[in-house]
Amino acid sequence: MFKKLLLGGVLIVAVPMLVGSMLFGRGIWSYMSTAYSEMKTEAKDMVPIEWELKRARHMITKLEPVIAGNRTKIVREEIEVAKLQRQVQRNQELLAKCKREMLQLRDDLESGSTQYVYSGRTYSAEQVKADLANRFKHYKTLEATTAKLQKIVDIRTNKLEAARRKVEEMLAAKRQLEVDVENLEARLEMIRVAEAASEFSFDNSELARTREVVSDITTRLDVTERMLNTQVELYDRIPLDEESEQLDSITEDVTSYFENRSADKVAASGQP
Repeated sequence: MFKKLLLGGVLIVAVPMLVGSMLFGRGIWSYMSTAYSEMKTEAKDMVPIEWELKRARHMITKLEPVIAGNRTKIVREEIEVAKLQRQVQRNQELLAKCKREMLQLRDDLESGSTQYVYSGRTYSAEQVKADLANRFKHYKTLEATTAKLQKIVDIRTNKLEAARRKVEEMLAAKRQLEVDVENLEARLEMIRVAEAASEFSFDNSELARTREVVSDITTRLDVTERMLNTQVELYDRIPLDEESEQLDSITEDVTSYFENRSADKVAASGQP
């Protein structure tokens, strides 16, 4: 069963690759890489910004144990370096003492005496020489050891200082990242407020149509009032020119009209 599943998986991967290599040749890998990169970018763009900000804050929080762990290592290293420094100090003091004693023995031997008394005991010149040789050998060994310890102290001190600077840099970077995330959250909040404000939709076209209707009504009323005012002016005004002249002679016109009609009737009746 497992072999069948494995064989099926191999076929699923191998067949598209074989077909792609037949169509695109050696460039199939670049096509696949480009397609993967595009899919990855599109998938990343689909992630909400709020989630990415939470992810950033979580990653910043994960820096705290790393910084704390390095601080603990620094404290331990400081203790170890302090121990080495005290050891070097003791060795240097011992070297200084050994040097003084060796120089004293050398000066005693250079005096040419055959016997020497130290702390109530008598030593021959050969014994003093042997003791001086042993002291000198031990001094050189201790001096080399102390020099190596000093180099170790110097190296570990330099590393300790570098570690301190690194921790300080990490702390400063962490604080800056926190400030950056806060600024990004504030910018996102402003964008969300702006988006919420843009959701209020006002139909200005309906307002414009209403204004147009009111304007048409106003125009029609203006026209009607203008027409009525014109008619009143025509019917109610007092005539001043030709019509006034006709009214002044109206009596004469009536008399003349009827006299002329009576004369016409008399003339008509007197005809044979």
